[in-house]
Amino acid sequence: MNITDVRVFPVEEDKLKAYVTITLDHCFVIRDLKVIHGSSGLFIAMPAKKRKDGTYKDIAHPLNADTRSQMERVILIEYERHLHQAQSGMLVSAPADLD
Repeated sequence: MNITDVRVFPVEEDKLKAYVTITLDHCFVIRDLKVIHGSSGLFIAMPAKKRKDGTYKDIAHPLNADTRSQMERVILIEYERHLHQAQSGMLVSAPADLD
């Protein structure tokens, strides 16, 4: 599995920094991942659905730590690139291939 596209949608909230959409192998899209600023820095939250009892359950998530780490690394690199380009006034679309 390779993340072949990352789209970053920044937001102006306290802890929530951006929503992210990723594409896997040019054929599967996962929307509404979140870039969160926590007590130990930035991390990625998986898309989740609120249940009737008020708790949240992930809709999609990696099954092991290696996959989660790889996803987080690629997404955070693209998030930082997006921020840098926005600050320098040179925002362009994400690259098509992020292996």
